[in-house]
Amino acid sequence: MNSRFLSSTGQLTMSDKDDGDAGKEAAFSAEHLAAESMAADMDPWVVFDARKTPRAEFEEWLQTYQPSRVSRFGNPERHTEPVGWIAIYGPNYCPESGDVVGLQEAWEQLQISGRHITFDTIRELALNHRVLTGKWLMHLDTGFKVDHAWSGIARSVLEGRFGVAKVSPCHPNSDRKHVICIYTDDFTDEEKVMDADAAIRGTGVKCLLTYKPDVYTYLGIYRDNRWHLCPTIYESKFDLECIPRRSRIINKVSNMEVADP
Repeated sequence: MNSRFLSSTGQLTMSDKDDGDAGKEAAFSAEHLAAESMAADMDPWVVFDARKTPRAEFEEWLQTYQPSRVSRFGNPERHTEPVGWIAIYGPNYCPESGDVVGLQEAWEQLQISGRHITFDTIRELALNHRVLTGKWLMHLDTGFKVDHAWSGIARSVLEGRFGVAKVSPCHPNSDRKHVICIYTDDFTDEEKVMDADAAIRGTGVKCLLTYKPDVYTYLGIYRDNRWHLCPTIYESKFDLECIPRRSRIINKVSNMEVADP
């Protein structure tokens, strides 16, 4: 099955392990997490590309590469190499990263200028350089929980409900959680971001979700940053008591609940 390749295009090669998680990972520094994720980005990825891989191969791929069974660091005894991410590209996936170099150059000039940096400042930079992608993140324990959630998300990508998603492999002999990332095309389009949340919930996922624009990652804005920016801009909690059941989503910039459409 020809579904594996080394990610070297710059698409999706971004730190997604630093924000929204609780527990032991909260003690890791932003620098440590950024370096760790860069290393994961540079290692081989296990990829199912629905644009060119026959759909008949999907079920075997999904079972073979369950996140809880794929080791981040490989196994020399079994001659398996490290795996950075497990990803699926949907049938209509078209990668877009915008002008990242121009974005970073403008960011350097902005910091030199001494201008006050806010979410609106970052949003303006992102719009000017067309760096608009973002992702919903969820953090799950290894084992059944992550495998089950990833199965639902991956099937939705295959059906075209999402363009692309990825999940981190397991860290053997560690209590580190997995992260699943589901991407959207434009973090400034709140309606589409909310639609993605609803689609994720439609797969049966009920855990906490957080949403992070990729521009924050490209600019090195993590938690506890010196600009006092929250690195995630939405937080979604599934309300089990509400009828019908739905997410309650907080805009982390305004600290206001996002109203129902």
